[in-house]
Amino acid sequence: MQGKHILLGVTGGIAAYKAPDLVRRLRERGVKAYGPGEGDQACGETGEGRMLEPLDLAGRVEALLLPSDGALAGRRVLVTAGPTRERIDPVRFISNRSSGKMGFAVAQAAREAGASVVLVAGPVSLPTPVGVTRIDVESATEMLTAVLRELPGTEVFISTAAVADYRPARAAEQKIKKTTDTLELAMERTADVLATVAARSERPFVVGFAAETESVEQNARTKLLRKNLDMIAANEVGHDKAFDCEDNQLIVLSRGARHELPRAGKLTLARGLIALIAQELAARGGACRRGTALA
Repeated sequence: MQGKHILLGVTGGIAAYKAPDLVRRLRERGVKAYGPGEGDQACGETGEGRMLEPLDLAGRVEALLLPSDGALAGRRVLVTAGPTRERIDPVRFISNRSSGKMGFAVAQAAREAGASVVLVAGPVSLPTPVGVTRIDVESATEMLTAVLRELPGTEVFISTAAVADYRPARAAEQKIKKTTDTLELAMERTADVLATVAARSERPFVVGFAAETESVEQNARTKLLRKNLDMIAANEVGHDKAFDCEDNQLIVLSRGARHELPRAGKLTLARGLIALIAQELAARGGACRRGTALA
């Protein structure tokens, strides 16, 4: 068995009572032993001693099968995904239509390419891609805090999140009552997560997203230059485009190249984007931590 990855689901009875030395020896020989889990027991007690759930075990097997020699092997990738929510009062907030699907697909594609991936996710109901570390946040401020905390050691930062540009200047402590025919909210700018990362003196390879309703490529190129990004992926959005859809299409721009990724499922597009990022890193000799973007 030495040298082989074998999955062993361990129950409390086996691990704790019958053969602890056997489980230890198996682990020493490279066997992956998972469990025991906690929960209700057949004897009526609650605690440690049950087999892990089948889906949990299946996910761990899948993680073992992910490549360790892909195009981004050995690199640390930080991805943001989903919307943010900016509080108006304890029961209301300002947000947007981002589903987070594109960002989660990018995180999965980066992990498939061998990267160590951290995903900072706004409030969405999506399963975490196998092998990806997920951090849940709600507001733009929380997302920026999480990103800056996870940034050290990161070689690629991919910002797919639709971060709110504005938030109420003062959130009400209590629910706002319906007492007038109109309601005015004073708004203030939120922190720009993408620009903050791109402006750092020690920074990773920075990839942004541009969701536009018009002049898609022109607006994306302007954003690429204004925010000093290395690459930007642009797509047209609207009532029946991109949001809440299973497919999309992208125009990917860097300082010296332009690529079109035709309409396809979001995971297919994400894999194409990750391949372009890997190509760009390889062309630059792997040097991706620097003060300014390279032309």
